[in-house]
Amino acid sequence: MSLPSLRQLRTFLAAVETGSVTTAARSLGLTQPAASQQLRELERALGARLLERAGGKLLPTAAGQALLEPARRAQAAAEDAASAVAAYRSGEVGRVRLGTGATACIHLLPPILAAARQGMPGLEITVAIGNSEEVVRLVEVGELDIALVTLPVPVARSMRVTRLLRDPLVALLPDGMAATAGVLGPSQLGRLPLILYEQRGATRAIVDAWFRRAGFEARPIMELGSVEAIKVLVASGLGVSVLPELAVREPVRGAVTRRLRPALSRELGYVVRSEKVRERGLRVFTDELEKLGAAALSP
Repeated sequence: MSLPSLRQLRTFLAAVETGSVTTAARSLGLTQPAASQQLRELERALGARLLERAGGKLLPTAAGQALLEPARRAQAAAEDAASAVAAYRSGEVGRVRLGTGATACIHLLPPILAAARQGMPGLEITVAIGNSEEVVRLVEVGELDIALVTLPVPVARSMRVTRLLRDPLVALLPDGMAATAGVLGPSQLGRLPLILYEQRGATRAIVDAWFRRAGFEARPIMELGSVEAIKVLVASGLGVSVLPELAVREPVRGAVTRRLRPALSRELGYVVRSEKVRERGLRVFTDELEKLGAAALSP
């Protein structure tokens, strides 16, 4: 037995309600032959007679009577489906699933998220926190729509990378070490107790490479997966760190920042799948990301 189509069920219901194929066809914008053909195909698909004539009027047979309620439910479900998608079609509502690191989430994203929601009040934004490679992998498999990450990051050929801004890295020292020279290099920092971000992070790879270029190996006394925790430990006098300027633009009580020599920075950008459907929600978010992201580090 074949399954009936929604169009066939709609024609069947109209024929029962009007008692006439001609009138049903007119109400549905069909020709009478087309409506009759759909009814014949419906009976053939279900293997039963569904309509009969009595006193010049179409009436449902016993099988047709049994079909009425399921047909009405199917019609109602189709209308519900159309209503559920209507707001997305009009661009009133949307969804963006974003992956990023905790530092960007805390120090960069709040004004961007607020501006995106203001531009599109029906936009739902969910944020997943992880390191750059993790969230890019989730974008690649379709579990996230976009990733805001530290570059460079390994990406498949199916991904597209958009560079946004450059974020300098700076040294963070306890107040007790504030007398240290105003500009610090690898040799000075290498002699101090280092508290660095965990090795899986893209920013840590940049810091390690900076030390290696000067002939030093970074040997931290502690490695953590939270920049905010590192700031607390440095302010407690336990060691020094190298952190994104984005994370220390607000003064850290008990600690001071110093510039690095040679200068060091990381680059932030976003990654999406090349074939990703750019619905209005994602367009609004990326517009704000590009507009406000460049201004986020301005004095």
